[in-house]
Amino acid sequence: PFSLWRETASPAPPAASLAGRASADIAIVGGGYTALCAALRAIERGLNPVILEAAAIGWGASGRNGGVISTKFRASLSDIARHHGIETARRMHRIGHDAMDCVERNVEAFGISDAGFARSGNLRCAHNPLALARLETEAETARTLFGDTSLSVIGADQTREETGSGAFVGGVLSTHAGVIHPLNYARGLARAVRAAGANIFERSPVLSCRRQGELHIVKTAGGEVAAKHLLLATNGYSDISPATAAIRGTVIPFRSAMIATEPLDPGIRAKLMIRGRSYSETRRMMRWFRPVGDRMLFGGRGAFGKADSASAFHALEVALKQMFPQLKDVAITHRWSGLVAMTMDSLPQVGMLEERAGFALGYNGAGVALSSLMGPRAVDMMLGDTPELGLMRRDGPKPIPFYFLREPVVRTVAGWYQFLDRIGR
Repeated sequence: PFSLWRETASPAPPAASLAGRASADIAIVGGGYTALCAALRAIERGLNPVILEAAAIGWGASGRNGGVISTKFRASLSDIARHHGIETARRMHRIGHDAMDCVERNVEAFGISDAGFARSGNLRCAHNPLALARLETEAETARTLFGDTSLSVIGADQTREETGSGAFVGGVLSTHAGVIHPLNYARGLARAVRAAGANIFERSPVLSCRRQGELHIVKTAGGEVAAKHLLLATNGYSDISPATAAIRGTVIPFRSAMIATEPLDPGIRAKLMIRGRSYSETRRMMRWFRPVGDRMLFGGRGAFGKADSASAFHALEVALKQMFPQLKDVAITHRWSGLVAMTMDSLPQVGMLEERAGFALGYNGAGVALSSLMGPRAVDMMLGDTPELGLMRRDGPKPIPFYFLREPVVRTVAGWYQFLDRIGR
């Protein structure tokens, strides 16, 4: 099914596929935010990058996500501080805020006005008192340990007024967060890459990568690129080509589904999501929602397999109308999904495969901001610098143990999470 983003996106230029031989300073496999921002950083450093995308720019998660930008990691800063120390948590906190600012800088620097970026904030809505207490602890940790003044706790009445839903007992508001049209952001980054004279080859799936002396030879059905450096940036879509076998086992693709309502009645719309923010709830199988014009976009985890799932879309529609009874008669006009790349430690992975070959992936559902920052920092790392990567730096790919059992394990864990959500834990 078509996403709302594809229907409302600015036109993309005609796609060019790789035909024949090409040379580059860096070959980048993938066409999402990581790849595009890496290419822009390479250009800034005087290098000639080439991007090789199997489908089209923004075809994967970069064009299918909810367009929510935040400073968060899936792993909480409290947990990071407990397991890795306060100083490491401070570094990770700084990286998260740098990532949010990176998106804003990109939109401004490259004139991506059609991305509709707005620093509108994010409200995490607690579904029970225990969840609210956890949010309050996290906000207090950020204030006391990191001097973060962007977070504030709000009560049930204000949460109800903001969201239009009585399903929550309060929440934590982050003012350092925003929303964006994700596909227009990706296409805007691609425009900037092309405007700088670099090549983007779409519909050019990579078949193999091999070393030939000092060069990496990246082969597609239509040709090959000889490059001094190689970056794999395929995230949740790392299993569609044998060329990315080295990183395939480091992430578990987990489908995230979204639905969009028809344009809402103005009277109803005026009482929903009144601040224009993004909103998320605290259940482990999280639901989230945000306005897009006069529509509501509603999404969540829990869709399994590699194809769109009618049952997952139905579950989202049921959840939406339970959370917002005033929308019980509203039609759903768009249904789509994309793959979130989950890692064992809930953190992205950035590192080197071998000499002058790097990788960056595994954003765990927080990729709009993090991938925009990690792409450039991966390039800096490949060039011998030591950019701040915190706990995301890897000496090499960290495969997930018993990767061949990933699908049944994901189903088992998701079922356990659903049970915990039902009993209010």
